[in-house]
Amino acid sequence: MTITSDSLERALSVRQVLTLERVLAGEPEVVAGASHLDRPVRWVHVAEAADVGVMLSGGEMVLTTGVLLAGDEEKQAEYVRSLHRAEAAAVVLGLGRAFPAAPDVMRRAAERCGLPMVVLHRPFPFAELTEEVQSRLVRRKFAAVSLSEAVRTELTALITEGAPLQRLLDEVARHSACPVVVTNLAHRVLGTAGERPAVDDVLRDWERIARQAGGTEGDGWIRAELGGRGERWGRIVLCGYRGDTATGRLLADRAAEALVLHRMLGGGAACSWEEQSAQSLLTDLVSGIVPARQLLPRARAAGLPVNRRTFVPLVVRDGDTPRLDRLLRLLGLPGLVAELADGATAVLLSLPRDQDADALAAHFATRLRTDSGPARTVVAAADPRVVWDDVPAGLREAQHVADAVADSVAALDLPPVVRLRDVHLRGLIRLLRDDPHVQSFAERELNGLLRATDEDLLSVLRTYLATGRNKSRTAQLHHVSRPALYRRLEAIQVRLGVDLDDFEQAASVHIALLAHDAQQQ
Repeated sequence: MTITSDSLERALSVRQVLTLERVLAGEPEVVAGASHLDRPVRWVHVAEAADVGVMLSGGEMVLTTGVLLAGDEEKQAEYVRSLHRAEAAAVVLGLGRAFPAAPDVMRRAAERCGLPMVVLHRPFPFAELTEEVQSRLVRRKFAAVSLSEAVRTELTALITEGAPLQRLLDEVARHSACPVVVTNLAHRVLGTAGERPAVDDVLRDWERIARQAGGTEGDGWIRAELGGRGERWGRIVLCGYRGDTATGRLLADRAAEALVLHRMLGGGAACSWEEQSAQSLLTDLVSGIVPARQLLPRARAAGLPVNRRTFVPLVVRDGDTPRLDRLLRLLGLPGLVAELADGATAVLLSLPRDQDADALAAHFATRLRTDSGPARTVVAAADPRVVWDDVPAGLREAQHVADAVADSVAALDLPPVVRLRDVHLRGLIRLLRDDPHVQSFAERELNGLLRATDEDLLSVLRTYLATGRNKSRTAQLHHVSRPALYRRLEAIQVRLGVDLDDFEQAASVHIALLAHDAQQQ
């Protein structure tokens, strides 16, 4: 059977103990401290001595007949004060043997101290009550320990398998039955798990909520620190845990141990938790599966400014994610960076509305090109967005632009930031690449080269057409002499049966090649 926190009995409160069948048979009456009946009961003791408090450690429900207190009001008051100092949960007095009714001195002292005081009008053997409560408490403690060990075993197995951070968090959320959030020390969210609507509610105003709940475990907010070798670097928070606090702490501690081990071992991935968090968010934005509005709390919690901002969607080809992230910090540009696929990296800038978004994007791209040296880095962009809901379409547009020029970067004279208006025919062909008519046209036009084993001819043709049929530039890019290039161009024309000096025939072949390249991506 799978053990979750829902299957555990919650810690018994004073109120719950009073509803047990054996207690109800004693006709209990609360005579003081009625507003404190939700205190948890950690244990049950039978004690008569006036200085009972020295034997307690807190959370006990103390049962007494008052036989050693009768006739001495000072002892009665001190008995209650002693329980209060020891942080007892409640005192239960069996009437009849020493007191026919609740003694006023004890009742007033208990009310002043805020200590629940209960009298039993029909006393019964205290052993029956202690047996009932102790058995329930022992069962709960055993279940809590079993849950702790189950969580430890399952998380260790996931780490051994090389599972990503998200798998571990999902497992913790399943056991705790509440949203789980991992943050760095600045409260920036690095990972979440749990039911999506509940997680979104938690993240909606995350930083304020996290700081308010930071020092307490009220309302089920239970946290454990993450760190090692004397250094803290994050925390895991169970948000709104419905079980008892002790079990929640046990769960949080087991989860923290696993996350620290996971991070020390590299987490089964080459990227950090921060990068994984950004990757998850930007991937969801690009895919469009999750509405942008639902991703807004995650973006805000991840540290991206979202209020009254201008968003600049960028996609960088052949860009290194850590290097891009470092460049953003160096230039003081707020944003998220995440690798998408096929050598593409998404960069989402979030800029104040009074700043020139196009100029800052161009500055970022120019600096990136300068730092990249001879590398063929492409920075594609969509027009700036001032509405968050428009960001996904902007990221997809930037990705489309980056893909459209990916195969001909060296041959094209591209601006620092490439936009849709810069890709012209390439952009249109890429949009139509899945059309069967376009596919058959490309196969028909290029059939003579596609059947050949010499792929160099196809590369030469691509460069020749991309440079506007500039023979000198083509020879230079392919590091061949002009005569050698002429021979290759002649071979291409023979195999295709076209005259590349004829504008219309060259245009036809160029369109077919663009369509072929788009279909291969």
